[in-house]
Amino acid sequence: MKFVYLIIALLFLFPVNSYAHELPDLGDVSQATITPYQERQIGLQIMRQIRADPSYLDDPEIASYLSNLGHKLISNSDETSAVQSFEFFAIQDSSINAFALPGGFMGFNSGLIIAAQSESELAAVMSHEIAHVTQKHLARMIAGQKFDLIKSIATLAVAIIAARSNPQASQAILVASQASAIQSKLDFTRKHEKEADRIGLSILLDAGFEPQGMSTFFERLQKAGRFHENGAPSYLRTHPITYERIADIQNRIREMPYRQVPDSIDFLLVRAKLRAMQGKPHDAVVQFKSRLDEKRYTNEAVERYGYIHALLRDKKNKQANHELAHLYQISQRDSSTSVLTNHRLGNTVRVENKNVIAGAMIETLSANVKLGNGEITEAFDIYKSALKIYPQHRALIQGYAHALIQNKQTETALEFINKQLLLIPNDPQLFSLQAQCYDLLGDRMLQHRALAETYVLKGHYAAALDQLQTALQNSNGNFYQLSSVEARLKQIQALKAEEDKEK
Repeated sequence: MKFVYLIIALLFLFPVNSYAHELPDLGDVSQATITPYQERQIGLQIMRQIRADPSYLDDPEIASYLSNLGHKLISNSDETSAVQSFEFFAIQDSSINAFALPGGFMGFNSGLIIAAQSESELAAVMSHEIAHVTQKHLARMIAGQKFDLIKSIATLAVAIIAARSNPQASQAILVASQASAIQSKLDFTRKHEKEADRIGLSILLDAGFEPQGMSTFFERLQKAGRFHENGAPSYLRTHPITYERIADIQNRIREMPYRQVPDSIDFLLVRAKLRAMQGKPHDAVVQFKSRLDEKRYTNEAVERYGYIHALLRDKKNKQANHELAHLYQISQRDSSTSVLTNHRLGNTVRVENKNVIAGAMIETLSANVKLGNGEITEAFDIYKSALKIYPQHRALIQGYAHALIQNKQTETALEFINKQLLLIPNDPQLFSLQAQCYDLLGDRMLQHRALAETYVLKGHYAAALDQLQTALQNSNGNFYQLSSVEARLKQIQALKAEEDKEK
């Protein structure tokens, strides 16, 4: 029953139905039955459940890469609107799937990212998902079903996540019955998949990616489904791929000149990191070592990057440290390896092709290796040096703050976190680290104030109000801080009231 919840969820949360072209445009207030704000609220409600689930990949590097790729596609396309918001996230799941939710939220399974054999293939899937959002397929489906389906979708999402954390047969049956009821109201059509292909291909081209990425990825999935019927990729079940669709894509790109687009280092490193996170730690180590020993790789530095991640996950810190030094040696031997060009152990990575994420990811890994081996001074030197070049890389910021706290430099950590929050006020992890600092310093009021902000950013207004009430009960007598907490309490109460009104 492992994949039942996901298959069912995506079948009915994915934006395709037969009424999309017959419904009025949502921009026409006189005819629309659901507003963009309401659609966003539905998405937020589902996202609360997703973020609370262990499968949600709360990894700032992977999230940043997906976000950068998504916004590269969006910013270069005339198909997207500035008023439509998007949020891209990853799910730790080996099945090959991707999905869009109301409000522009888009999830990508780790299995799909790994299965993509080029960045253009991943961009093609993402473009397809973006097209479903820009064409308002899901929003129109909700509008066409009126509001009787809205609560059903939100309820189904809650049931799906619950079944994931406790996959008992009774729960799976409950989810299946709910999904069946919703399915009877939906009429999926290949027409809208073809429309998403057409718009998605345009988005893909505008962003400068290889158009063949869409057809090659779909063809490979279709072959996998044909030869492994019972274990066909989930993407086939939620996005029916037909020979007609593939032929239509191929016809559209036939007259286009061949465009060879090299994969970015960001893409390669993210895939290596995800591969290192799959399965049991020891198995991941064995798989990476086998590929390195047999030279089954296209980029040795990237493969060793993943190997080091796997070693850290398997708590083989000394070996990871040894491999880190070997990784630097490779960069000096092979001048074509742009990932580590001009790198020296103890200095920051400078990437020739200016892939900011790539250099910062190497630095973050280096610091983690040093921390794992108890080389605290070396780790702090790497953090400080790297943050001068990559001041907005959240993994470095969070890693440095956490390292300071773990090494009892609480006041230094708090000062650093407070400065970062002035620049990045929407990072729940930073507020969580701030709360840890206040806890260690014995300031209960500010500890609960910080915890309240983590809940606000995750959309849990009721929990945030509880934390603010607790903060007031632990007042330290500071008039300014007390007034700030009271003002924030009123703001969150207003948000909670608005949310309740929309239900």
